[in-house]
Order: sequence, then structure tokens, then C-alpha cells
Amino acid sequence: MVEVVGINGEAFLLNAALIEKIEFIPETKITLTTGKYYLVKDTKTELINKVVKYNHQIINGVVAE
Repeated sequence: MVEVVGINGEAFLLNAALIEKIEFIPETKITLTTGKYYLVKDTKTELINKVVKYNHQIINGVVAE
């Protein structure tokens, strides 16, 4: 799970394994494999870093910080 900040300013956890695509329209739109999408304030760089860190933790068996 990665923490993202919604357009309303509230943080929430998102299952990064379900991300199908990310668009910048100019808001950041995260579309899941389920078809559901979220508009978030996170930038392209922030999201890439969060997803890479999440995947690194999964590969290395780290459950939580």
C-alpha cells in the first residue's frame, strides 16, 4: 500500500499492485485494474518513488516501516 493525498487534501492508502495507469491531466489520475480511479495531488516523481519503494519492500520481505 502507498499513501497518496486526494484532491480534497486527505491522505489515504492505495493498493499499488492494482495500478493500471497514471495520467497527468493536469491533476494526477490513478486508474486501477478494477476501472475505479482516484484524483490525487501527488506528483509524477512522488508517485514513482512511492511505488518503487513499495515494490522494493515487497521483494525484500519488509512488511511495514
